Amino acid sequence: MGDFLASVYPWVKFLHVISVISWMAGLFYLPRLFVYHAEQVGQGNATDTLFQTMERRLLKAIMNPAMIASWIFGLALVLTPGIVDWTMVWPWTKAASVLGMTWFHMWLAARRKDFAGGTNLRSGRTYRMMNEVPTILMIVIVASVIVKF
Repeated sequence: MGDFLASVYPWVKFLHVISVISWMAGLFYLPRLFVYHAEQVGQGNATDTLFQTMERRLLKAIMNPAMIASWIFGLALVLTPGIVDWTMVWPWTKAASVLGMTWFHMWLAARRKDFAGGTNLRSGRTYRMMNEVPTILMIVIVASVIVKF
């Protein structure tokens, strides 16, 4: 298995980067949609239905597949011999940040259900503040992988 992963390493890395970029795009955009939905849109009208459709499609068609692909290709990279030195700090900070990013994804999915059910109680300000979470985690992840502290 290790020989196979080593031979396809550049392709797995390529697919991991592409899937992470797609996932991050959604993690940045969905909270922004929630800001506008919470501040500008009432319930039960055509605009509410439009926002719910955009939010659902973004989550189901882009974010969920991108997150799954990020995890699959990321785990393949971790299992490739010689790529990760678990005696260093960086793989642990990256792993913790990826778990945080996954939690944030699930939190967004729960908030989408709130909007769909007409039970959203959070303000646009809350979604603006939460929109900073993926940025902070992304900085930690990229610094961990590039600097390898």
